[in-house]
Amino acid sequence: MQSATMICALLFLFIKYFEWNTKIAKGIYPDSPLLQQMGNGGTLFFGLYYVMTGIHGIHVLIGIIVIALMIRFTARDVITARDFAKLENTGLYWHFVDVVWIYLFPLFYLVT
Repeated sequence: MQSATMICALLFLFIKYFEWNTKIAKGIYPDSPLLQQMGNGGTLFFGLYYVMTGIHGIHVLIGIIVIALMIRFTARDVITARDFAKLENTGLYWHFVDVVWIYLFPLFYLVT
């Protein structure tokens, strides 16, 4: 199950990579002339978009690394049935990242 989570997380980052590349290719990036023509609303929206999705992406990447460590620790019996706090905290961290995306997605993709 953890491997599937990591694959989905990598797929998410892959999609964000192409999404950002598309926007940058169209000239929508911080301090771009096109963005400045959009006015304060566009500047604020895309500024928040890049910052918030970028920070979220960093946290997804951290989660991938931590989940990979948990898989390794479990395979080497560092994490056992009596000592599972690391594994449980990893799950809490990952679900926090999920919950953040539940708020970011409608904010940037569903609200017009």
